[in-house]
Amino acid sequence: MSVQPSSSRLAPLAPASAPGWEFAALTDPGRVRGNNEDAIAFDPSLGLAVLADGMGGYNGGEVASGMAIALLQAGFGRWLAHTATPLPLRSMRRAMQKCVDETNAAIYEASAANPQLRGMGTTLVLAAFGTDRAVVGHIGDSRCYRWRQGALTLLTRDHSLLQERLDSGEITQEQAEQFPYRNLVTRALGIEREVDLDVDEHGVEAADLFLLCSDGLSEMVTDSAIAAILSQKVSLAQKATLLVAAANENGGKDNISVLLAQAAQAPAPGPA
Repeated sequence: MSVQPSSSRLAPLAPASAPGWEFAALTDPGRVRGNNEDAIAFDPSLGLAVLADGMGGYNGGEVASGMAIALLQAGFGRWLAHTATPLPLRSMRRAMQKCVDETNAAIYEASAANPQLRGMGTTLVLAAFGTDRAVVGHIGDSRCYRWRQGALTLLTRDHSLLQERLDSGEITQEQAEQFPYRNLVTRALGIEREVDLDVDEHGVEAADLFLLCSDGLSEMVTDSAIAAILSQKVSLAQKATLLVAAANENGGKDNISVLLAQAAQAPAPGPA
């Protein structure tokens, strides 16, 4: 699995091709923070993409996101490698949740055992890309978008206090821009003994482009600006660079990570 360390500003990973898919990714500390608590990885041979945005004092965020990436690579990645596809969503959901449960327990126990890591946790968004579908799971406010035929669609729903207030009607979209607790997540990996993973399945059409990102992008760059970048006739690596640059130009107040996965122009049909 290709993994980008979270300790320094890096150039984009060279795009690699899974059967029917092309990948590119980039992580950056931004313009305010001295360290990078994001971690990203993808495995072209499995069509697996994982992104984590850590939180916690000292180096806790880096430890939590790094553990999440490594453990999910070992767990869910191994499961994908040894499982015949395509599988029903129910089986994928169970496998994702089992691997997330194991990862959650490991982070929670490491936090409890080390006072300097107490309270560490991480958001998570992961996706398994197949010939005709994508299965996406997430915890927290890291997101997955899909760009299809000129339209950008948010496929995940933030687990955040802001989203809860919007859903309840306590605040409007206009008031949300000034909400004082925009970055407060209500669900994260490693914070409690148990955590639920939201999992959804999405059909794939030719040339679909999926974007996994941390809130360092979504908080700094509007959806319309993200769409404008994804629509450009440039390589995936260049799109990743442009997205990160846009977040930094708008302040770069947080670590920024993007992971792009694009289906081929004509995805091969799945088995009959």
